[in-house]
Amino acid sequence: MYMNACEDTVLKVEDLKVAFHTEMGTAEVLHGLSYQLKKGKVLAVVGESGCGKTVHALSLLNLLPSGGKVTSGRIYFKDQNILALSAQELRKLRGARISMIFQDPMTSLNPIRSVGKQLTETILAHRSCSALRAQAMAIRLLKKVGIPQARERMKEYPFQFSGGQRQRIMIAMALCLHPDILIADEPTTALDVTIQAQILKLIKELQIQNQMSAVFITHNLSIVADVADEVLVLYGGHEVEKAPVQELFAHPLHPYTQGLLRSLVSVDQKQDKLPAIEGYPPAAGQSMSGCPFAPRCPKACAKCHESLPPIFIQDGHEVRCWLMEEKA
Repeated sequence: MYMNACEDTVLKVEDLKVAFHTEMGTAEVLHGLSYQLKKGKVLAVVGESGCGKTVHALSLLNLLPSGGKVTSGRIYFKDQNILALSAQELRKLRGARISMIFQDPMTSLNPIRSVGKQLTETILAHRSCSALRAQAMAIRLLKKVGIPQARERMKEYPFQFSGGQRQRIMIAMALCLHPDILIADEPTTALDVTIQAQILKLIKELQIQNQMSAVFITHNLSIVADVADEVLVLYGGHEVEKAPVQELFAHPLHPYTQGLLRSLVSVDQKQDKLPAIEGYPPAAGQSMSGCPFAPRCPKACAKCHESLPPIFIQDGHEVRCWLMEEKA
């Protein structure tokens, strides 16, 4: 059994590999991901669509869709290997200890059950309390996440709420049992910038109040600085860079991270055309012998196309790039 080397480590992912069985064969989409999450800290996982962010998130709760399978590695929540838990043990863990906010609240909420019913059922499934007590807790939660007239709106259905309000309800549902870890998978996708800012502020406030750890998944680097303590950059299912958030923004070392940061829009920019990373990311499961970013990298050399670089570590800053070999 794994025991934390440090008492404040709540989540440890070791050499995680995930593959999907397809008509064309087995396609590996996550290649040996490893990291640790400390108590009360937020890890942002960033990268373009298809890089493995959501697959990684679903793996943390053993929720991979049909055809998906963890082929190797370990995921530890404190001293428990999540991948070795029984179905009953997983049900106790999900929601109560580790909660998840999914990308689309409209498809995550049951459209034919009232919001109040869904909240109280979640509480009653994990807490020993009366239905009346669970209802009172649900009302308090809706108020806490900024739903007006919470008592009256408990009877309403998801379609009667706006997109931002539905996302707030999902946050309330995820936090109703005071979990140790919150996994937020693109929680502000498709929301306008005003609602996005409100949602991010709310998640950050609740995370600090409850001393909760969080894995925040996004493709949008512009919001990472406001929510994260550390940033993990994925590309083609590989970790390419990991560093404290201020260090990563001040000194990005991987060409892919540099490209992502250059493409951010600034109100001070006066350019006709924004910088962009030329080309396309590799298809999920695509077999490559070298660095997955090499075909798009302006700094790639012959070695980059021939072999996958290891992770070089420099003062706690992790980078998977052959350019770091001379500096290591």
